[in-house]
Amino acid sequence: MDLTAQIRRLKDRFAQVEHDLGLPEVCANSKLMRELSKEHARLKRVMEAEIELARCRTELSDNELLVTANEDPELADMARAEIEPLKNRLQQLQFELQCAILPPDPTDDRNAIVEIRAGTGGTEAALFAADLYRMYTRYAESQGWKIEAMDSSPSDLGGYKEIIFGINGENIFRKLRFESGVHRVQRVPATEAQGRIHTSTATVAVLPEAEEVDLVINPNDLEVSVCRSGGPGGQGVNTTDSAVQILHKPTGLIVRCQDGRSQIKNREKAFGVLRSRLLEQKISEENAKYAAQRKSQVGSGDRNEKIRTYNFPQNRVTDHRINLTIYNLSAFIDGDISEMVSTLVQRNLEDRLAELDAAPVR
Repeated sequence: MDLTAQIRRLKDRFAQVEHDLGLPEVCANSKLMRELSKEHARLKRVMEAEIELARCRTELSDNELLVTANEDPELADMARAEIEPLKNRLQQLQFELQCAILPPDPTDDRNAIVEIRAGTGGTEAALFAADLYRMYTRYAESQGWKIEAMDSSPSDLGGYKEIIFGINGENIFRKLRFESGVHRVQRVPATEAQGRIHTSTATVAVLPEAEEVDLVINPNDLEVSVCRSGGPGGQGVNTTDSAVQILHKPTGLIVRCQDGRSQIKNREKAFGVLRSRLLEQKISEENAKYAAQRKSQVGSGDRNEKIRTYNFPQNRVTDHRINLTIYNLSAFIDGDISEMVSTLVQRNLEDRLAELDAAPVR
């Protein structure tokens, strides 16, 4: 991929941003100052990556010249030993530069709200939903992220008909956005007496946490009601009217939160989920405009798209979008999903780079 034209355009933009940051009218506008400072930092990383790439190319060329010159055998051997590491470093720097050139996705560094719902399969689907919840919880712990329960609807035998939770930390949506979709499990359920393999599903939706500035919600469009919490949770959960339900009348979206004992906290959480669902709807509508032109191999992340199969008899998990199979399902379902997550992120970057390469440079 030839980055010359793209880098030239970004260098011009970098110079313009540096100039604008010194203007009095920009310094007086805190919002514009913040946006330009953020863009300046991103463009500076591109400039630094290009310098490092040029240095690496020069060092590689010098070492290859020392090997072919054959003037000093000992020096040539030292240079030869450094060539392969330099080639690997060069390849890594090229990819990093390509990624740095990509326009940033404003939702990448957002926290996320994850919704898991049992699909086809009855009790087994609910148990699988609980397995997925545990899987993401373990993965979040390994990343140093914080889990916050929002709402749940437990089923028999320890499963979940539905569970909603928030994840707070760094680069969460960037890593988890491709978990959205239909997850399929193939295994012998605990309730199966004859040892037959059943197929069940659960849906996962990963929503970027919405900020107040993303969209404006008219209070008149909301119908808020409170009621007594239900389900397991001891005496406290049933003694106060702490559960909150919000209806967004224009869209018909209904959000319920009852996991906390405080009505105020549940109300805040419910509003957070509602904002994130409305933001997801807004993003989906924007993406639909370009669906005909864009056919990403990773997929849309739509919750109706079957994305992955967990086959317990064969101890494998397969992601159908990128044709990646991992033969260690026991560790995967226990939260060791880093390889899958990083491969999906990288494939998406490659898809976006291909689009950038194909697009005309202005």
